[in-house]
Parts: sequence; C-alpha cells; structure tokens
Amino acid sequence: MRRAIALSLDMMRSSKGGPFGAVVARGGQIIAEGFNQVTSNNDPTAHAEVVAIRLACQALGTFDLTGCEIYTSCEPCPMCLSAIYWARLDKIYYANDRHDAAAIGFRDDFLYHEIPLPLDQRAIPTLPLLRADGQAAFKEWDLKPDKVIY
Repeated sequence: MRRAIALSLDMMRSSKGGPFGAVVARGGQIIAEGFNQVTSNNDPTAHAEVVAIRLACQALGTFDLTGCEIYTSCEPCPMCLSAIYWARLDKIYYANDRHDAAAIGFRDDFLYHEIPLPLDQRAIPTLPLLRADGQAAFKEWDLKPDKVIY
C-alpha cells in the first residue's frame, strides 16, 4: 500500500496524472505498478488500477490474475472495480474511499449512484440499436467450438 500511495504522490507531483497509484502483487511480490495517466495520455480509461492490471497481465502472460491482489490509493471507481472483477483478482486493499475522492472533485461517487438507475433515468441516454445484428454475432460466438471463455 505504501508503494501505491508513493506512486500517487510522485506521479501527481510530476504532473503525469491525478493522485492515484496501484500495485498488483502475488505472494508478497510486486507484479506490476500503475499510476493515473488520464491527462498525460489523454485516455480516460488510464486509471491506476487499469494500468496496473494491464501491466500485470502482460508480465504474467494471462488475462486471469487469480492469486493476485491489488493495493490502490483509493477505493476503485466502478470502471476499475469492473476491471478487477474481470481480471479475477483475489482481494482489494484501498486507502482513500469514494467520498474522499468526491471531496477533491472526482466523480466516483456520482458513477456509483448512476449505475443502479434504470437506463432511461441515467445522465447519458442509453438506447438499443440493431439488436438483431448484435444477436447474430452472439449466436455465432455461442456456437464457436474453439472459443476461450473469460
């Protein structure tokens, strides 16, 4: 956790991103580190946790991080939390929480409130389009004999 917090401070102070750092570890050894690169890379998905997960997967040659845990300087936002679940990390440790992030201007708490709303009540309109075409791709996947389930 100390390394995740140090990353958040170092990279924020060097103007490479917001005050967020993350470390993926396994068996007490650091596999990968990430820091917020949203503004330095013009990538709204380059949160510390997502960067650390991407690098850990590359380092281990797998999309499945079972057996690893993540240490992050802030409670993961919904996007990062989803990435953590997709990567199958075993445990999440965090320092600051979503309310701390909201207090300094980050939208994490807003997103947590937005997700459970019905689609027609969300701030960004969400509408179905070309469902039959989309279903054709899903049907083909379902029948694909060599698919890799993830």
